[in-house]
Amino acid sequence: MNMLVQTLSSFFIYAVVAIFAQNAVFSRALGVSRLVKLVDDGATGSLLFCACMCAVQLISAPLAFLCNKFLLAPVEWRAMLRPLVMLLCSAAGLGIVLVAVTLLKLSAANKVARMLPMATFNCAVLGCLFLTTGQNFTFVQTMGFALGSAAGYTFALLAVTEAQRKLKNRSVPNTFQGLPVTLLYIAVLALAIYGFTGHMVAF
Repeated sequence: MNMLVQTLSSFFIYAVVAIFAQNAVFSRALGVSRLVKLVDDGATGSLLFCACMCAVQLISAPLAFLCNKFLLAPVEWRAMLRPLVMLLCSAAGLGIVLVAVTLLKLSAANKVARMLPMATFNCAVLGCLFLTTGQNFTFVQTMGFALGSAAGYTFALLAVTEAQRKLKNRSVPNTFQGLPVTLLYIAVLALAIYGFTGHMVAF
């Protein structure tokens, strides 16, 4: 019972840390360019994109965890394979999600198929894999951080989307409307979160 409580607490602690203190967008600037494009494009389906990214991340994270055991072997050339292995883990996640969506015959299957490449091959997903493997997280910590990173990206997306809606007014000078004011908002919010974490990046 005590082991179960420790496992669950470790999972949730790393998930919460990934959502807020180590937010992929605000603390590490991972996926910012894609985030800005999403909020400018209403036809893309932001929440569906985040759902795809979350699915890919939760599938590729355990694969990366297992592959990292091989990469930690005391052979010099294996460490050089890490970027390629992380990319292959992401690609495997894409394939599994695509097969699952096709077999389930979901109504949004075509949209998911179009979004999956962007939801897979981006610095938010790959950055999470490199962080978890580089810091040698346990399996539970890896899964918690993967879930938290995806949720943190979704939280950042919703925050910036709402800000853009409110920033579309005449009080914003013409020079700053659109992308400039969005980037300024992201910078201010990132500084607030940076201060909240006590000016530290633990991992």
